[in-house]
Amino acid sequence: MDENRVSRLNKAGPVRGPVVYWMSRDQRIHDNWALLFAQELAIESGEPLIVVFCLVPEFLGAGSRQYGFMLGGLQQVEAALRPYRIPFHLLEGAPETVVPKFVRTLKAGALVADFDPLRIKKLWKDKVKRDLRVPFFEVDAHNVVPCRLASAKQEYSAFTIRKKINRLLDRFLTGFPPLRKQETPAPENRPVDWARAAASLTAGPEPAVAEWIEPGEKAALKALERFIREKLSGYAGTRNDPTAGGQSGFSPYFHFGQLSAQRAALETACSEADSRSKEAFLEELVVRRELADNFCHYNPAYDSFDCFPDWAKKTLDEHRQDPRPYTYSLGEFESASTHDDLWNAAQLEMVRKGKMHGYLRMYWAKKILEWSPDPEEAVRTAVLLNDRYELDGRDPGGYAGIAWSIGGVHDRPWAERLVFGKIRYMSYNGCRRKFSVDEYVSGIQSLD
Repeated sequence: MDENRVSRLNKAGPVRGPVVYWMSRDQRIHDNWALLFAQELAIESGEPLIVVFCLVPEFLGAGSRQYGFMLGGLQQVEAALRPYRIPFHLLEGAPETVVPKFVRTLKAGALVADFDPLRIKKLWKDKVKRDLRVPFFEVDAHNVVPCRLASAKQEYSAFTIRKKINRLLDRFLTGFPPLRKQETPAPENRPVDWARAAASLTAGPEPAVAEWIEPGEKAALKALERFIREKLSGYAGTRNDPTAGGQSGFSPYFHFGQLSAQRAALETACSEADSRSKEAFLEELVVRRELADNFCHYNPAYDSFDCFPDWAKKTLDEHRQDPRPYTYSLGEFESASTHDDLWNAAQLEMVRKGKMHGYLRMYWAKKILEWSPDPEEAVRTAVLLNDRYELDGRDPGGYAGIAWSIGGVHDRPWAERLVFGKIRYMSYNGCRRKFSVDEYVSGIQSLD
């Protein structure tokens, strides 16, 4: 594998002992550069390889819907690793405590983690690093072009990062070597008690399980195959129509790392689908996804007003006192109690199914800005609802999307208007020109 995927997080010298892969963002056993790198270290040193996942009882507002989907996938990871003689351990508690303790108890020789740009994940690694006396590596297994290599700064827009990614794409868009059966096996550990692990969580019973999607790596690969076969050729023409059913539905799989974006890009590129649709899908899959990682990695204020570009802060400040046609509380937003039937339907779809069409996500967030007393509260509301209900919440894509919609991140100034200032505006009638609003609304109402 290309060594530029790997970052060294500390300066500890070589130590003999098993290699531990701390799986977090990339929850799969195939097409996983972090796991492959950890296995390289184990094979070179003649040591066992062990995979651990640290289950925290609360994570950025995630509920039983998100935890259930994740645990379903991790249960499959445990079973899939067994034939490779790689044991899986589920650790529970604060990562900065339980991960170093596990490394010490095991007398491990190295720790490998996967890359994640979110503040909380960086904080975990910083704290773990302080209590570690073995080499600590981080591997970008999530992006096709490693985030740190693609750019050393926050990019202004898709236009500015696209050329940087495309310059490196041939180098990194390669096939994956297979995971190998460990020659030096680790001692067997008792199977994880998944029911007990689920019961230990503090997440409440709501929202409901997302029944439209099956968790796990096998289901994700089947969904990829089905999308390429049945939907990809029409993607360019249907992707912005919430009634057309043309989207891939992959975002939960990408978020939980149950599907590699690189695998999806490889299969898309070599398919016989319409070239225009392949280009449109790869733009979103590679450029837009990696732009979101770039944003969160280089802008730690990614979920607040402070992340907005200066021009957006200025124009929003100038329009703080503008009269709002409507203002709603968090409870009214959450219960879909606005005057707008399209917005209400989008919110209800998110609450009931854990997903919202990408085009409507933009409309949904922009209307929260329009109907909130100030942009700070708008961002807080959008982030809270997105992270609480979306299966793929708590993700760079969601934070970048909210920052684009409310604060002009990755966008440019537009014609000035009340409340929005020079932030791009979206309207109900504009949506009507794009798709059948009535059909969408009635479809969501039929979910009752």
